[in-house]
Amino acid sequence: MIILGINAYHGDSSAVIIVDGKLIVAIEEERILRIKHWAGFPTESIKWCLSCASLGIEDIDYVTISRNPWALMHRKVLRIPLYLGNLSFFKGRVQNYAKLGNIKRKLADIYHIEHAKLKLKVVNIEHHRSHIASGFFVSPFKKAAVASIDSFGDFSSLMTGVGDRNRIRITNRVEFPHSLGLLYTAMTQYLGFCNYGDEYKVMGLSAKGKPKYQDLFNKIVRIKNNRLFELDTNYFLHVSQGVNMSWDNTKPFIQKLFSSQMESLLGPARQKGEELSKRFQNIAASTQQTYEDVFFHILNNLYEKTRLSNLVLTGGCAQNSLANGKIYERTKFKNIYIPPAANDAGGAIGAAFYLLNHKLGQSRSFVMDSPFWGPKFEMKDIRAELERRNLSYTELRYDELIRKIAEEIASGKVVGWFQGRSEWGPRALGNRSILADPRRKDMKDILNLRIKKREDFRPFAPSILVEKTGEWFEENQPVPFMEKVYKMKEDKRALVPAIINIDGTGRLQTVSRVSNQKYYDLIKEFEKITSVPLILNTSFNDNEPIVNTPADALDCFTNTKIDCLVLENFYIVQT
Repeated sequence: MIILGINAYHGDSSAVIIVDGKLIVAIEEERILRIKHWAGFPTESIKWCLSCASLGIEDIDYVTISRNPWALMHRKVLRIPLYLGNLSFFKGRVQNYAKLGNIKRKLADIYHIEHAKLKLKVVNIEHHRSHIASGFFVSPFKKAAVASIDSFGDFSSLMTGVGDRNRIRITNRVEFPHSLGLLYTAMTQYLGFCNYGDEYKVMGLSAKGKPKYQDLFNKIVRIKNNRLFELDTNYFLHVSQGVNMSWDNTKPFIQKLFSSQMESLLGPARQKGEELSKRFQNIAASTQQTYEDVFFHILNNLYEKTRLSNLVLTGGCAQNSLANGKIYERTKFKNIYIPPAANDAGGAIGAAFYLLNHKLGQSRSFVMDSPFWGPKFEMKDIRAELERRNLSYTELRYDELIRKIAEEIASGKVVGWFQGRSEWGPRALGNRSILADPRRKDMKDILNLRIKKREDFRPFAPSILVEKTGEWFEENQPVPFMEKVYKMKEDKRALVPAIINIDGTGRLQTVSRVSNQKYYDLIKEFEKITSVPLILNTSFNDNEPIVNTPADALDCFTNTKIDCLVLENFYIVQT
């Protein structure tokens, strides 16, 4: 059985292919089109997935999509009169739903095949069920508590329940207009970060402040026992105006979510270019603290209902690595699985596995213990690209390369590292990374100003040998997909100032030799030279999506001040 899973007409559009119960390929449209969080129909992702898997569209049995416009339709209908005065919003939603109903015809048009000749059946899977399935059905757990938390999808912002073998049972949900994810996005906009997906900037900024506005935030969101939480919707615009978004083949955009009453409560919102004063730093800290208070109320409520030690966490909010790193401390869950793409892109995998396992009753036979599901490029193709650009390069043996690059990093060089298949999800995890020496105090500023061209408060991540985690961090549980933040032990912090945030934390990735031999060996060699078993890792990009092809990597390399570039075993220096 062959399933094409897609996330379409939504941010982080993506496509995946599952063959006989196993994931074969997965990619986000942004990586190909070079537009962050690209929203629309993932045409190029579908083409690449089919080509990579040596399949034609006529081979596909099912197409699954991580949206179901009919979900909670009775609740949606009740709100139609409220939005009739907002014709652009109403028209946009109707058009979006219409496109979701024409997936088969869209695919026929792309491949110039008669609609009737396609055997595939299109199946819509509710947004949060797709999220949960994207984690549980590829997790190592036979049974687990499951949670999906984000802004909104199919009129819900949260689902919790139990995953048991090949079934998912939903026990609780939070519906529109209440949303923890929307609260965080609204405050992200309030703080002057208005691009889609900027929430991580608030996480970074929160370390510079104190949660001094907690009493005021308690007015904005209230924790409940039976309904989990509620927003005071007077502080937001989505009830009266809807959530106005642009999703149609474009960079996604969400219109302002907070009302003037929010500014009356907290003071004027930050304007573009305005200094990030202590007030804004404290509001960021209060936002994060409020998020965590509600988040852990949700998780502890879930534990009390299920009494299960395993937790699968998904949805856009599962990217709040600062909160994720405290789950062991603040809940009774013992084992946690968060997939590498817990965001909307991951819905493509979730919709496919929900159909396969839950709806069709197939037994589970796949565990996602690797994030590497994208393109890989042959040495001959990389060589051809280097020669086309008339670039000088050296081809090194495996051991020569590992030793050379470890020495370069230890000497203060910034290295572009391009290896194997690209990562699935928003994190660079050692195959499309920029690497540097974490011991250099000035390296954070060098990367932020010279290469990444971003805010100076944003931290960088450490990739650490998995067996050394407990020696350097206060928590010892593996973090294979860089999905958690841990406190670093106090006696280690001064040794690696480039990857430590102001609050003494690091958003780490643990690396095993089984998961990524070449990257592991590089870090091990760096440890031999420096006695430090970790290196600074940031995504290989420059205000664009993570590089996808050798051409992308070379473009980024030549447009920045990266010192040297490694494309598989080819070594190139900046001239």
